[in-house]
Formats: sequence, structure tokens, C-alpha cells
Amino acid sequence: MLQPLPEIAESINDSVYYEHSIWPGDTDDLMLIVDAISRGDLKWVLVACAKAISENNLLLAQWCIGELRGMVSISGEPIQRLGAYMLEGLVVRLAATGSSIYKSLQSREPESYDFLSYVYLLHEVCPYFKFGYMSANGAIAEAMKDEERIHIIDFQIGEGSQWVALIQAFAARPGGAPNIRITGIGDGSKLVAVRRRLEKLAKKFDVPFKFHAVSASSYKVEVENLDVRIGEALGVNFAYMLHHLPDESVSTENHRDRVLRMVKSLSPKVVTLVEQECNTNTSPFLPRFLETLSYYTAMFESIDVILPRNHKERINVEQHCLASDVVNIIACEGAERIVRHELLGKWKSRFSMAGFVPYPLSSVVSATIRSLLKDYNNGYGIEERDGALCLGWMDRILVSSCAWK
Repeated sequence: MLQPLPEIAESINDSVYYEHSIWPGDTDDLMLIVDAISRGDLKWVLVACAKAISENNLLLAQWCIGELRGMVSISGEPIQRLGAYMLEGLVVRLAATGSSIYKSLQSREPESYDFLSYVYLLHEVCPYFKFGYMSANGAIAEAMKDEERIHIIDFQIGEGSQWVALIQAFAARPGGAPNIRITGIGDGSKLVAVRRRLEKLAKKFDVPFKFHAVSASSYKVEVENLDVRIGEALGVNFAYMLHHLPDESVSTENHRDRVLRMVKSLSPKVVTLVEQECNTNTSPFLPRFLETLSYYTAMFESIDVILPRNHKERINVEQHCLASDVVNIIACEGAERIVRHELLGKWKSRFSMAGFVPYPLSSVVSATIRSLLKDYNNGYGIEERDGALCLGWMDRILVSSCAWK
């Protein structure tokens, strides 16, 4: 049974923070850290280092960093692998180079084919993306079951893999497939390949299909970019992307809420939301560090049960698909910190304030998602709460999915 979703945003932070909240004087601090090092308690030393940085105790922080370098490993246990990337975040935070390092990590992304292979492997070994895409697609398919002309706006289309299954599902619809138009927002250099891939698939399954590319950052999109047309049933997809939009704590423009209000003005039939169940948006540095440690420990442990620790592709998956987010959360502040997760309760509040009402996921969607987990380790579990589906590993909820109208 998964832990219930926290109603208060700080609840997870409080529980983790308590374990590390008893800190005596400086000398005793040092002795406690030395003891933790001798025990090989990497998690304790990581937290001690983060606490030293939060208190501007640079001498202690630098000493901890030196000790941590010998404790972490990208091919070790889950906490050692995560610790390597969290340590990198602490180092660059201390050097005040978070933004440049984050950009450097992104620029070191491998060639498109290799990166796609890493993303595909992550999709296969862990159900996080399949869970999100299948639940969102299920809500869209259900809302559009009687529509003949459908327009889907994907605010971060990536490689377009989410829509492969939906196009195939519409192709099998009794009475024939509807006309589908997908507006994909993203990197212009990738959108050409996405268009080709989806057009080829639609042709194969005899689905009337058009693709509209919008080469722009999601927060810069305006209504006129979306080519919304009368007579088309509109669906909007926010899968793993809203946490990248700056909110009121970053800028008075508050793009996070602005985009939601803009979408509501389009009168969509359904809007899908998939997000990581993690609280890193407005938390101060130390609670944010603890939350990141708790969240990604569960994620790295879930990967560990599938892929061997010396598996080269596993190392690539973690480096290229997860590490840059961890570094950004820890090292950066202000507008430079672009990975800003929020809990489901906060997302529900934002959607409600924008004028949306919940669109409960049906029992069919829920049953389909539950059947998905049969192919994975029994450490994964699903719960339903207030019309949302939540996927977790052991006792930690990692992803939530819901729909709105």
C-alpha cells in the first residue's frame, strides 16, 4: 500500500528532515561526520555537507566534499550512484556555477540516436513514462470517443513517442479512424523527425493525420501559435513539462499559471496532467536537498532491481536522463533553476484557479494501467485518489496523473 499523498506540501520534507535535525556544536558535528564516514553512511554525509553549505560553513563543506568523493560511484549501489550526481550539484553550487554546469550537462547530451536509445531503455525498464502516457492517452481517447475531428496540443512533444499508441488505438475505432491533427511544441530540429515518424505511422494505419510544428519554448507560446480551429474537439497534453515553467516565485509574468489560463480560454474537451510527485519548487535549499535525496533514491533503487550495476547502458540512462535535473535542483536558484516540481495538491489548486474542473479517469483506464504493472517488479504500486492515479515505488509516490476540462 502506498503512502497517502501529502495534503501539506512540507510533510515529506519534515519527515526526512527530522532524521538529520539534531546537530550539536561544531566539534561534535565533525565527530558525527567522521563516525558516519567510518560506517560508510553516505546519505548522512551528503546531508551534513548540504547543511554546512546552507549555513555557509565553507570549511566544513569543502572537507565533506573531499570525503564524499571517495564514497560515491556511478557504478555502485543506488545511493552511491545518486550521491555522485548530488555531490556534483553541491560542488557547483559552492562554486556558484550552477547555470553553466547545467547547460554543460545538456550540451553533453549524446547524438540523437544514442539519446533515443537511452530514453527507450528507461521507458522499458521503469513504468514511469508508460504510466504517464497511457493514463493521459486513455483520458484523451475516452473524451474523444465520439469525435470525428480531433486536435491534440502537446506542450512538450519530445520524440513524439506518446502518440504512437493513441494513433493505433484510433485506427482500430469502430466505424473508422477520426481526422487527427497534432500540434507539437518543442525543439525545431527534432520536430521535423517527429513529423515524419508520426505521418509514416498514420499512413500505415490509414489514419487521416496532420502535424503542426511550433518551434518554441512552452512558456513563450501564445494562442495564435496553436492554430485552433472551429469544428475540432481539442485535447491538451501536459506530460512531465509544467514543472519547467517559471511561476510567481520566479517571475511576475508567472508563466505556469498564464499558460493554464490561456489553455482554458481555448475551451478544451480534456486536458491531461502528468507530473513527478516531488516538492522542489519553492522550498529553501536544505529541505529541497532532502526532498531530492528521498525522491531520487526511490527512483534509482527501482532502476537497480532491473539493470546490473556495471551495465553501461544503465550508467548512460542515469547520466543523460536524470543527472542534469538533480544537478539543477541542487545547484541553481532563481530563474536558473528550471526544474521546479510541485505536489498534486498544488497542481490541483492551480488548475482550479484557472477555471478547470476534474475529469475523472474511468475504471477502464485504471484497469489498463494496473495490467501494465504486471510486467514490472512488484515493488511498484498504484493508488487512486480524488480522480487521480498515482504510481509509486515501495512506500514513495513518484508520479501522479489526472485529467481536467
